Amino acid sequence: MLSWALGFFLVAVLAALFGFTGIAGAASGIAQLLFFVFLILLVISLLARALRGKPPV
Repeated sequence: MLSWALGFFLVAVLAALFGFTGIAGAASGIAQLLFFVFLILLVISLLARALRGKPPV
């Protein structure tokens, strides 16, 4: 899943270089969505680890 996020991130960077239109805009939207999903999962996992008594790394 992380490889998909990285792939869409690269496509979004290329889209930014060429202007956010058509397919490029859609790819940037997918990359942004995946970024926020992974960010939320990171926060949840850090909170779960802290609540179990193990300090975050």
